[in-house]
Parts: sequence; structure tokens; C-alpha cells
Amino acid sequence: MEKGKLIIFSAPSGSGKTTIVRHLLQYPELKLEFSISATSRPPRGEEKDGEHYYFLSTEDFKKHIKHGDFLEWEEVYRDNFYGTLKTEVERIWAMGKNVIFDIDVAGGLRIKRKFPEETLAVFVKPPSVDELKIRLKKRKTESEDKINMRIAKASVELATAPQFDKIIKNYDLDTAKQEAYDLVAGFIGLHK
Repeated sequence: MEKGKLIIFSAPSGSGKTTIVRHLLQYPELKLEFSISATSRPPRGEEKDGEHYYFLSTEDFKKHIKHGDFLEWEEVYRDNFYGTLKTEVERIWAMGKNVIFDIDVAGGLRIKRKFPEETLAVFVKPPSVDELKIRLKKRKTESEDKINMRIAKASVELATAPQFDKIIKNYDLDTAKQEAYDLVAGFIGLHK
């Protein structure tokens, strides 16, 4: 099977990485397919299995870990696992496409270490931790405690930014989207 490219977007929650990834998926010339992560957490709101995440029980997730089925995985919070199944990347490469990830910082760096040549790892940097808190509160999807946990985690994640290939500062979303497009187009060898 021919390997495509792996394009990783990582950032603290609320930095805009999901918005940027969705934007890039609109461009057929980039030949991107979204890597659906597996998680042991329950669906939120309108989330659907096989579209937003592969929702697994904690027990099933642990079985997959034991069998070496993950490219990367992490226990983000106690009994709250996220990971990328190897079969997901194989599925996308079999379609002749490049894999785009919207993934946490630790997972993104793990994939980069496993596939250094095939991977572009991009860190999306928010204007500030205060701005992150405002964005997370505007979502109205999580409790104050959960938001505070995410903010504490964000400070640690921001320190990893220099380990990524590129950093996009998301101070202005349109500029960040254009910068992301240019980076990906250059990486896959597409010249405008």
C-alpha cells in the first residue's frame, strides 16, 4: 500500500484547530481525509459514532491497547481515553488520500516520531490562555471544572509548541486558515 502524507493539527482546546481542519477539508486538491479518533468518553450533543469519533467502552479501548491496535493513544483524564486506530490510517491511505488529524499535543508528537518523513506537525497557538477560557465558555458544552482542567492542561501544551514543525498563531482566523492551506499545499507538493 502506498503511504500518503500525515498532517497533524494540535493545540489546546479552544485554539481553533478544528475550525482550521474543517476549512482545509473543503479543498479537493489537497486530497485530505479526516482521521476519526477513537475515544472511551460518551458522545456529546449531536456527535455520531463513525463520523465524529469511534465511541468505544473503556473495556474495549483497553483491549485495543493490549492488542497493539493503536498508532497512538492517551489516557487524557482518568478512564477517558483517546487514540488513533492503525486501521483508520490504512483506510485513508487505501483511498489514495492524505490523513489529516485534529489531535491532542501528545498524540500528535507520537505520530510525528513514528513517521518523521511522512508527517507535517502543526501547532495552533491561541492569542492567550485568557482568550482560550473565553472561547471555551462560549461553547457552553462543559462545566466550569472541566474548563479549568482544560486551561491547566493548555499551559503545559503551549510549552510543547517548539517540538512541532510549524506554529500557526491563531490571532486572526482568516489569516490562520490561509497560512494552514499554504503549509499543507507546500508539504504535499501542490504548487499554486
